[in-house]
Amino acid sequence: MLSSLLRRPTGPGLWPWLLMGLWLWLAPDVAQATHIRAGDIQAKSDTTLPVANRNSRRVFFRMTLYMDPTSQATIQETDQTIYFGDGTKAEVRFSREADLLGFVNVRRRTYFFEHIYNAPGTYDVSCVGENRFSGVKNMARPDQQTFYIYSKVTIDPLLGVNRSPVLSAPAIDLAAIQQVFLHNPAASDADGDSLAFKLRVCQQARGSVEQINNTAPINTPVPRPCDGYEYPNSQSPSVSPGGVQVAYAGPPVPTVGGPATFDIDVRTGQLVWNSPSTVGDYNVAFVVEEWRRRANGTRFLIGEVLRDMQITVKATANLRPTVLVPLDTCVVAGDVVIGKIRATDPNNDYIRLQAFGGMLPPATFRKIRSQNRRGSALGEFRWTTSCTDVASEPKLVLFKAEDSTGTGQSQVPLIDERVWRITVVGPPPKNVRAQRSGNNVRLTWDLYGCQLNPNVTLHIYRKEGPSTFNPGPCDTGIPASSGYVRIYSIRGDSLSYLDKRGGLGMERGKTYCYRIYAEFPRPAGGASIASAEACVAFDGRPAVLRNVTVDRTDAANGQITVRWTTPRPGTGSSFNAPLGYKLERAQQTAPTSFRTVRVLSNLTDTVLVDSGLNTLDNTYTYRLTFFNKATPQTLGSDTTTIREVAQPASSVRLRGQPDATALGNVLTWTHNVPWDNSLSPATIFRRDAAGNFVSLATAPNTRTGGTYTDRAIQAGQTYCYYVSTLGGYNQPTLPDNLVNLSQELCVQPSPCTPVLAVKVTNCDSLNAKLFNLGNIPPGTRYTNFLSWKLNPNSPPGCNTTVAYYRIFAQNEPEGPFVLIDSTQQTSYANGNLASAARCYQVQAVSVNGQRSPLSNVACNDNCPLFLLPNIFTPNGDGTNDKFMPKVASPVQRANVQIFNRWGVRVYEGQANPATLILWDGGGVKGGEGLDSGSRVSDGLYYYLIEVDFADLAKTHKTFKGWVEVTR
Repeated sequence: MLSSLLRRPTGPGLWPWLLMGLWLWLAPDVAQATHIRAGDIQAKSDTTLPVANRNSRRVFFRMTLYMDPTSQATIQETDQTIYFGDGTKAEVRFSREADLLGFVNVRRRTYFFEHIYNAPGTYDVSCVGENRFSGVKNMARPDQQTFYIYSKVTIDPLLGVNRSPVLSAPAIDLAAIQQVFLHNPAASDADGDSLAFKLRVCQQARGSVEQINNTAPINTPVPRPCDGYEYPNSQSPSVSPGGVQVAYAGPPVPTVGGPATFDIDVRTGQLVWNSPSTVGDYNVAFVVEEWRRRANGTRFLIGEVLRDMQITVKATANLRPTVLVPLDTCVVAGDVVIGKIRATDPNNDYIRLQAFGGMLPPATFRKIRSQNRRGSALGEFRWTTSCTDVASEPKLVLFKAEDSTGTGQSQVPLIDERVWRITVVGPPPKNVRAQRSGNNVRLTWDLYGCQLNPNVTLHIYRKEGPSTFNPGPCDTGIPASSGYVRIYSIRGDSLSYLDKRGGLGMERGKTYCYRIYAEFPRPAGGASIASAEACVAFDGRPAVLRNVTVDRTDAANGQITVRWTTPRPGTGSSFNAPLGYKLERAQQTAPTSFRTVRVLSNLTDTVLVDSGLNTLDNTYTYRLTFFNKATPQTLGSDTTTIREVAQPASSVRLRGQPDATALGNVLTWTHNVPWDNSLSPATIFRRDAAGNFVSLATAPNTRTGGTYTDRAIQAGQTYCYYVSTLGGYNQPTLPDNLVNLSQELCVQPSPCTPVLAVKVTNCDSLNAKLFNLGNIPPGTRYTNFLSWKLNPNSPPGCNTTVAYYRIFAQNEPEGPFVLIDSTQQTSYANGNLASAARCYQVQAVSVNGQRSPLSNVACNDNCPLFLLPNIFTPNGDGTNDKFMPKVASPVQRANVQIFNRWGVRVYEGQANPATLILWDGGGVKGGEGLDSGSRVSDGLYYYLIEVDFADLAKTHKTFKGWVEVTR
């Protein structure tokens, strides 16, 4: 018939018939090409055996596509084109196919393929199918758009074995009008990587498969959003108009009657559409991100799987069942997890219960109550965990209840599904024991239950005295709040550890307690519950510091008294002579190095008066070492002779300053001492009119210091203070009632705030006499003149005696103020400036170093001046050779255009702001005022110059005029 039609017409009428015949010939294939409903690609690195033969650049893939079996394209098409992200492709034939149970006209095809990459990197492995299923409602002309999915893989030998997330649930699902739609991909990651779920717009490739294969860069699809795509909850008339939220237990909790929502839970992958309003097919996409954790705890993205799925919405009087799962839980590796799963149906329909998850198998899910019983179902999940299941992230088990509608319900089964999160933790180390070993502690424990993993690490923690820490079933590791501090990490197959306390030995009179927990290697990670506590006591008493008190405050002859306790040996032991003390000193509160002050050989010498110090300006910290079996001269070279190093103790450091806002003097003090000063308040002393210090007040103290504001002062007066702290060790064998004094401190009123003025250039005056200014060429240097005076009332009671002033300048309106100079005068000339546009602040400084508040901001500015000559002579004699301004203030940019008398542009360029050479008489296009072509002839030329001035307002002006060129 087609051939007869093509033979009939001749002459001019031939072409319409040819086109009609061609369309008729092509139309069936166009319709048949619309067949792909959904799909995804999953990957894993080389896991073949033996391990030594594995190739880290070899990756295995599984792609699943869901198609319309009634389409001729599905029948005829056996291969799909796979693009590997490295510029190569392959034609892959499906390995198996089957109709999807419970769905009409849905066929699932599975493709297996592999690829070896040439180099490490990150690659997007993709498939471009032609074309999408024609009935999709939430995109425009779906049968004319390609179907694009991808899986992102990372090739890195350091990653080891890596498997992409596995999506166990099919990418096809059913929904009902005005009922909540739920879908969960039942994702799991065999390597224990963290998964995150995010919605994406459905994708198509730019161009056809043939164009991708033959257009540079070849074999590299470029994805883009599908034309006219809208999420299925869109209120558009063509998508799902009138959709509203209905009652649902959540999450997310709905606003019943509000506009329909469409969300995915980033942690569980639960997709919720609340709720559909229109019958039809909808396509949605989401990406499953795969995150691996580094050793330092940060995560990095190593893979992605894009799933493009189809939801078929139908009308039905059926109602969704409800499934109930246990609360999220933790389980110790090796224990059995048992959970009862219950489901009910409001229509009294039969219910089918299913479970999906990466642990199925070996985990099992079986029915307890027959699923032939109407209206309810009961199942049991059972999983015997092992050490390989330990992970920092919970394992997800998806339970799905699907009803069977029978007749009269339009045969639309509905579902409910819930995720049960199960975290597998490591077993606690068993039988941890602590025993004295000389002056050290020997820890032992049983072989760790999960030690077959060679990369398990045991972390050993220590604490002085017992704790009340009692970990729950999900409390892995040892938190800082328990008071424990990690002292060592050791291999998981170790059985003992000798604690020498960093070579210092254990302190007598203290009880040391220990706990251990196991940390599992990445990528899965995870940790164990902490072991039971093991403690050991050391009797006797250590030598400890008890006083570091300031006796005299002076910059050169200050004095501090240091006291300590005499050590006592434990029961049945004694100290071996020679023995003694070494006292060391350092500046600052927490120093890292000390110098020796004195070595004492008599144990009854427990006091040292340290003089000749600068206690006015410095804090001093002391460290005491008790030693035996060594002479003082060898101490330090042989650390085995050190038996006891007391914790360092600092002097109390007092600081103060007047505060106009608080209307008083604010005092703060700090100390770093081994005893506790927080149980008793500190006492503040102030010098009275007779020169004697008297108690002024008490204030709460902490372990590190305190603060107090003295408001009983008169403005403009100087007050002197010191602080007395009271503390103790709170241990039966160690001293209490320890009194220590700070240095004396005198607080003077802060200097008064300066009021600053800058001599400002009168731009109006300069512009008025612009033609009489003479030459002010580019590059002129400027000077700004500053002057100031003190405001005696800012702040109230401020000090008018000033040692010097600090001057700050700001070069940019939003830039920082930078210290440029200091002076004892009340005026200042800031000279040799390329620009006068600058802002300033001034600060007064008193004799004792107190600083006033910063002054007001005062600025000078450039005047936007620009005066051009009307003639120049570019003849090379060095006089008036360049067209440049006679008067010009600093500029940031000057763009020049020169035109001849006929309006033809003969030159364009941009002048250098430093020289402002606008033109040298050349033609064509140039830069910095210099041409790149031939010279123009003498005559009259017109200019258009756009200037951006370097003033604070960034003034922009355009100058037009003429200039005569003569040689």
